[in-house]
Amino acid sequence: MAAAKAVRAAGRRSRRLFDIFVAEIPWTVSSKELKEYFSQFGSVQRCQLPFDRDTGFHKRYCWIKFSAPEYVQNVLQKDSHILEGSKLALKQQTRRRRSQRKNQSE
Repeated sequence: MAAAKAVRAAGRRSRRLFDIFVAEIPWTVSSKELKEYFSQFGSVQRCQLPFDRDTGFHKRYCWIKFSAPEYVQNVLQKDSHILEGSKLALKQQTRRRRSQRKNQSE
């Protein structure tokens, strides 16, 4: 019984995405540039940079998704992150994928 519980817990951990919320992104920085910058700290799974439908510009914030918490810690250990002369504001977030949230609510 304990072994089955451990296997389920490991499965839940593997489905998590470890995020960093990034704000104060300069208008001129693209999601490709953000992904390249943060990949120096570990494997970036995804960069989610939302755009405003009315203006066509990005909203100056994004989520960088890593597959392991140690990559997030690598990012947070650095004092400041500067892209194109602007200091980025970072916040750690742990989110679960939608499919996992659905399964837990049932």
